[in-house]
Amino acid sequence: MAIDKNEASGGLKEIGGHLKEAAGKLVGNERLQAEGKMDQIEGKTEKNVGKVKGAIKDQVGRH
Repeated sequence: MAIDKNEASGGLKEIGGHLKEAAGKLVGNERLQAEGKMDQIEGKTEKNVGKVKGAIKDQVGRH
């Protein structure tokens, strides 16, 4: 099973969110922390969309 583009970009967005949140904590910027958390949520959601799309493609390909 190949990785869907949504799954890949979502994973990258999630990682970027972790980095942004950590940077916000380091400098004491609550807004940057919050943006990082939102990026993580968006990334996880996009990654899950990609997983679902991949699962559907796998099921359709089997029939």
